[in-house]
Amino acid sequence: MKYRLLGRTGMYVSELCLGTMTFGGQGFWKVMGGLGQESVTALVRQSFDAGVNFIDTANVYSLGESETLTGNAIKSLGLPRDELVVATKAFGAMSEVKVNGQGQSRYHLMNELDASLKRLQLDHVDLYQLHGFDPLTPLEDVLSTLNDMVRSGKVRYFGLCNMAAWQIMKGLAISEKNHWSRFESVQAYYTVAGRDLEREVIPLLQDQKLGLMVWSPLAGGLLSGKFSADGKGPEGTRRASFDFPVVDKPRAFAIVDAMRPIAAYHKASVAQVALAWLLSRPSVSSVIIGAKAPEQLTDNLDATKLELTAEDLQALGELSKLQPEYPGWMLERQGQYRAKPPERP
Repeated sequence: MKYRLLGRTGMYVSELCLGTMTFGGQGFWKVMGGLGQESVTALVRQSFDAGVNFIDTANVYSLGESETLTGNAIKSLGLPRDELVVATKAFGAMSEVKVNGQGQSRYHLMNELDASLKRLQLDHVDLYQLHGFDPLTPLEDVLSTLNDMVRSGKVRYFGLCNMAAWQIMKGLAISEKNHWSRFESVQAYYTVAGRDLEREVIPLLQDQKLGLMVWSPLAGGLLSGKFSADGKGPEGTRRASFDFPVVDKPRAFAIVDAMRPIAAYHKASVAQVALAWLLSRPSVSSVIIGAKAPEQLTDNLDATKLELTAEDLQALGELSKLQPEYPGWMLERQGQYRAKPPERP
């Protein structure tokens, strides 16, 4: 296992992060995995033994059950707290009847942080993330609350998920203006078949030195190589019952077809090729992997052993590259004029 800096925090995280969306089975979340305590504890143990020091959960996963199961696993295994980086999130609805049971008001965020700490059986979380953008709460109020959480010692750093570039940059500017702690990480969807993040967000995080955590690196299983172009796949898989995230499927299956011979050459799985491509991207801090079974987790963990050749990366890069869009093509054209100094006649 290799370790990478998370943005400018100075903190190293494993290049693979254990995602916990499969932990628990409350309500809608049962389709994600429905794992109970015994299975959860086994996966946490397996990950830690493989060198994974990074665990990502959220209050909304199974309405808190994922955090509870994760906390129980950490405690029962006796994992050293100073060797773990634990991340959680808040924003989504935690109740159908509590009118203030969602959003990013100071009221809700502080209540949810305390609830998350109790479920995780921890006195602090290392990374607290906004699980989206709340249009109803002024960003100044949200960031003031997060800054107070850091000052209280209950949160070490905070980050965000699924925001537009302008929202991220606005938040950074507000924090700088007020001399507050700022966003240190971005959690976002990014795959070899979905490179939209490269248009605006990746240039921003490179400029501002934010860490990047990738969710759904296999596009909900679509890039595992287990699905055919007609949509047929293994029974019981998440994609079979929950068609998310949104993917250009013809494009995705063309890329899967290109990954198959690469996987065969390296004696690897198609899923490992998809993960290895992400790990080759310079902006990626950590790739979040989830699993329902030890065998699936082992396959994902082994992606760290796969080094794609320059030819592999070029072939996948050409096939998956984004089509030019304005203002990108204009900015690139303008940049050509500054590529080298003019020569005197």
